[in-house]
Amino acid sequence: MISIRNVSHRIGQSQILRDVSADIPDAGITALIGPNGAGKSTLLNLVARLLTLQTGRIEIDGQDIARTSSRDLALKLAIVAQQLGVASRLRVRDLVGFGRWPHHRGRPGPEDEATVAEAIASFDLGALQHRFLDELSGGQQQRAFVAMGFAQGTDWLLLDEPLNNLDMFHARALMARVHALSRPEAPRPRRVVMVVHEINYAAAWADHIIALKDGAVAACGAPTEVLTNPVLSALFGMEIRVEELHGRPLILHHI
Repeated sequence: MISIRNVSHRIGQSQILRDVSADIPDAGITALIGPNGAGKSTLLNLVARLLTLQTGRIEIDGQDIARTSSRDLALKLAIVAQQLGVASRLRVRDLVGFGRWPHHRGRPGPEDEATVAEAIASFDLGALQHRFLDELSGGQQQRAFVAMGFAQGTDWLLLDEPLNNLDMFHARALMARVHALSRPEAPRPRRVVMVVHEINYAAAWADHIIALKDGAVAACGAPTEVLTNPVLSALFGMEIRVEELHGRPLILHHI
């Protein structure tokens, strides 16, 4: 479980998070939702220690991240952040291979090579693996970075808007793959925390929802508890219609 207690965060004069407390379950997919500027990415980056914790406490499986070494943290969680620089002369397979660095420390072995091959196959990158990153579309690059995070082989996988730049086919395929690897029957189930803007992806695939607004937790719980007309209408400041399809909420926000 990820325990977040009384976390606030400022950037300059702007208050980004306000006394956030939440528990992220030790299984499945947790989706962070909310309007732009709600603090979703900031919270994710604080959990991954890409930002320095200013107030409060965050524990991952009982370990205080402020007291955990960088190497131990890299063996426990992987994050695919939102702004990712692209080295023009880096090939896809090499990028995915970087995910194994915390394990082999520069001396990759057969297990590392096998894990990289699995990640490339899992995210449909076989035909692209020898191409340079700057030759790929934005969506192809996004899949390569997610594959790198998967190859890191951690218990926790944090994804910041992983569906950016993906077409419908690849967005659904990515969500299906992430969902499959988060199931108890997977060979090594991952716990996934992801920032999602398209609410229907959260409705269809997430097990747990944390909704943020103005830097504070507005609601949390199962999709059927959070993705309701009253909660979503208040969260986004507009009337939102919610139906049900195959036992899951279906959010009609385009009409």
